[in-house]
Amino acid sequence: MTVLKTYARLWTDDLDRALPLLQELTGRTEPDLRLPFEDVELAAIGDFLVIAGTPEARAAYAHASATVVVRDLDRTEAVLRAAGATITTPLTAGPTGRFLYARHADGAEAEYVEWVPDLVRRLVPA
Repeated sequence: MTVLKTYARLWTDDLDRALPLLQELTGRTEPDLRLPFEDVELAAIGDFLVIAGTPEARAAYAHASATVVVRDLDRTEAVLRAAGATITTPLTAGPTGRFLYARHADGAEAEYVEWVPDLVRRLVPA
């Protein structure tokens, strides 16, 4: 299992209002990713994943403290299970690849994502 990137999650009502500060802090002119997902909008910029929407819409994702991009989600799931983690959202296809949510044996919860190859090539340094 290889972790390719980890995002700190930030929560906001208004993505357009949140992005200018993050652009300044990260030195980026645009987010690496920006897309709608279910009832929220997501933007990845630097090491931040901004989740925008109403408080009710964001609440569906608030249980996870980070988004972890991995090379092999099947292997990651096996490692998590072997360590006593509970898979709280099973492996699911998403707009950037595949993902699952897991609660570790200590209670911490994270989203694990396996990106499509194009995103890995574009966003993960070689």
